[in-house]
Amino acid sequence: MTDAATRAADLLIEQRGHIDNLDAILIYTLAERFKATQTVGKLKAENDLPPSDPKREANQIKRLQRLAEDANLDPEFAKKFLNFIISEVIRHHEEYQK
Repeated sequence: MTDAATRAADLLIEQRGHIDNLDAILIYTLAERFKATQTVGKLKAENDLPPSDPKREANQIKRLQRLAEDANLDPEFAKKFLNFIISEVIRHHEEYQK
């Protein structure tokens, strides 16, 4: 293997390790977020509130799209990602209502 190929292989391993760490951060962050939304879902169920809050959801999507733009992340991707999370949260909240 040439020196350039060895350096490239080492850099690839380093970057993949970085990606693995970021993936772990994402998973643990999502777990914490869902713990918080479970508390909200139970509170809504106990107080006969609807599982969905369309106004807040729309505001959150706009806010996260702005954050995505600031972070140089595609705002449409951020919107799709948040919509997926919101749909899961609402599904969980609906379970509490039963």
